[in-house]
Amino acid sequence: MIRLQNLTLQRGPQRLLENAELTLHAGHKAGLIGANGAGKSSLFALLRGELTPDSGDCLLPGDWRIAHMRQEIDTLERQAVDYVLDGDHTLRRVQAELAIAEQNHDGTAIARLHTELDSADGYTADARARKLLAGLGFDNAQMDRRVGDFSGGWRMRLNLAQALMCPSDLLLLDEPTNHLDLDAILWLEGWLQSYPGTLLLISHDRDFLDAVVDHVAHVEQRKLTLYRGGYSAFERTRAERLAQQQQAYEKQQAQRAHMEKYIARFKAQATKARQAQSRIKALERMEELSAAHVDSPFDFVFREADKISTPLLSLSEGRLGYGDKTILQQVKLSLVPGARIGLLGPNGAGKSTLIKNLSAELQPLSGSLTRGENLVIGYFAQHQLDSLDDKASPLLHLQRIAPGEREQTLRDFLGGFDFRGPRCDEPVLNFSGGEKARLALALIAWGKPNLLLLDEPTNHLDLEMRLALTMALQEFAGAVVVVSHDRHLLKSTTDEFLLVADGRVAPFDGDLEDYARWLVDYRQRQAAPTAPAPAGAGNDKRGQRQAAAALRQQLAPHKKAADKLEAELGQVQGKLAALEERLGDSGIYEAARKDELRQALADQAVLKSREAELEEQWLEALETLETLQQELEAIG
Repeated sequence: MIRLQNLTLQRGPQRLLENAELTLHAGHKAGLIGANGAGKSSLFALLRGELTPDSGDCLLPGDWRIAHMRQEIDTLERQAVDYVLDGDHTLRRVQAELAIAEQNHDGTAIARLHTELDSADGYTADARARKLLAGLGFDNAQMDRRVGDFSGGWRMRLNLAQALMCPSDLLLLDEPTNHLDLDAILWLEGWLQSYPGTLLLISHDRDFLDAVVDHVAHVEQRKLTLYRGGYSAFERTRAERLAQQQQAYEKQQAQRAHMEKYIARFKAQATKARQAQSRIKALERMEELSAAHVDSPFDFVFREADKISTPLLSLSEGRLGYGDKTILQQVKLSLVPGARIGLLGPNGAGKSTLIKNLSAELQPLSGSLTRGENLVIGYFAQHQLDSLDDKASPLLHLQRIAPGEREQTLRDFLGGFDFRGPRCDEPVLNFSGGEKARLALALIAWGKPNLLLLDEPTNHLDLEMRLALTMALQEFAGAVVVVSHDRHLLKSTTDEFLLVADGRVAPFDGDLEDYARWLVDYRQRQAAPTAPAPAGAGNDKRGQRQAAAALRQQLAPHKKAADKLEAELGQVQGKLAALEERLGDSGIYEAARKDELRQALADQAVLKSREAELEEQWLEALETLETLQQELEAIG
């Protein structure tokens, strides 16, 4: 078991844990939660032996094998499947020794090492690694690509697969769902539920924690408190303890009254749709959990729009995609004030493509898209965090969009996002991903939107901020369209789902449990072998030649498009490199060159956005080429 006794842990001047106690028995699955900076990742480093206690003891069995999810990759030339197999160190050692023994024709060693290889399940290792990759969203072609060909988010998936590949007694996972879509999260839940060892998990996804863990270890005020059950049980237990304090009790009553009023209003408006009923249940449950968060540092709303249009936005017969590539077609969508829509669908089906078209970041390839006269969009996507001005503070960001507003009003507003005191005036250069996401949401909330388009808004946000965002969205009077792997957010803020799959957008008649079942069926259909050709069809040489010719005809324009995208990507990356060299010159930050700096930072944001867009299009083009090439090879 894991035993922490009178443990004190300090990093620099900051004391993270003081006389902390914790006991976890073998086989326990525990979620480690606490505010950002509370010391969760440092505790992981302590368990891995990378840190030592300042006082007290950290005890765990000496023979335990520990696996953890790395945060960096240094072998970019490895094939993805080989990189995952590297996680099994015993397997790799035996394979290396076996190769040497075979070179030396050492029969005795060869026999012994084959026995060891069998004990390490070495003969099934490649298949097991590919199964892990498939569960995390990689297709067969991607499994054999270089690690360096993948973007940062997909590299983190490879690190997760490598950790899962490693035989272990203790598995440490730090935010494993941050770079996963809902499909991959559901698969990972099932894998972890059957994991036989001890699991310690840092996560801000409450539904994921509820599905996987049987204990919660809470880091608070430099102490560790262990609760039985999942995250929901933790909330109830903590709420009961906090409600004993008078101040907490009074705030709980105010929140309960507000929630009861909101539920009553929503019930009067809600349809009988299953998702609407699911949302009512989620809201009623929030009455119980709100008391567990009375000490949250976050308290904000989206400012009410000055004017509103009905409909806000209307799309008919939309054909959406990139360049010559169509992702979605015959899309029909009308957004009116109060609409609450969650987008579901497999990875790569086109959810983000739809959001980008609604936001005007992309334009429909064909069809009619009409925007209301008073439409004001609040659009959140991960790449927007990169467009924040690294040299500007949260206060300056807000002053730029509200130049006539009193400074104290702006500071009070930012305080609701936990930017207080000196933090309001610090440049965002060294902000964490969570802090940048909070600032981006603050800028959107200030702008009085009447349509919110949210593409994975909870990435990097901790549990307290996710709850505050959920409550703010419940009060928002405009329309909401959201893509998220956070099921609690979807259940609590949406009334209906649209399913994006197979090139279409259609209403989904069901809740998230129904979607999980649909997804299993969809995967089975995707994996099903194609029907055998009719008898005698193999003798139709002429038909085969015609089919091959048709495929070759398709290959040419796709190859040309891929080459064009690669060339343009190279040009953009060249411009970015030159621009970043300019920004590396300290002289550009002098007051006299303020305008030049502002323009350079704006150009950098545009180029980074274009780089991400081109990279996505190029990888999609390569996948299409590979598919066509495989079909051509199959024809012979």
